[in-house]
Amino acid sequence: MNVSELARRADTTSETVRHYTELGLLRPARNPNNGYRLYNRDDLRRLHFALQARSLGFTLADICELVAESESGQSPCSTTRQLIEQRLADVETRIKELRRLSKRMRGALAEWNDHPDCAGGDERICVLIDSFGETENQSKGGATDA
Repeated sequence: MNVSELARRADTTSETVRHYTELGLLRPARNPNNGYRLYNRDDLRRLHFALQARSLGFTLADICELVAESESGQSPCSTTRQLIEQRLADVETRIKELRRLSKRMRGALAEWNDHPDCAGGDERICVLIDSFGETENQSKGGATDA
């Protein structure tokens, strides 16, 4: 099957198929007559695996590592567990960071409700953002850069 047929069967894009081929996850043969890539059932199986792994948060480097382990005759299950624990910790850290960011953004919006929109005139780019930074620095006991 060609790139577009493989992409259609895996419910993904041709660009994804080409990218995974460049990474070595897919290993198509070449048509000797025209040089086009020819994918087989193993490529479809690998592509399904890679897409499923991506949906679980694995990176492409992770997927390449798991495929290499499997192809060397080792079970990648232990590595899979280790990697997903690491990815989960990364996601939970990012969620905490996003919650802090959300709180800061809500604080900024609440503070800016009392400020009118105004054009520069001074050297500031945006009075709202500059004033929020000043308010935060003052609440932390820090000096502002004026």
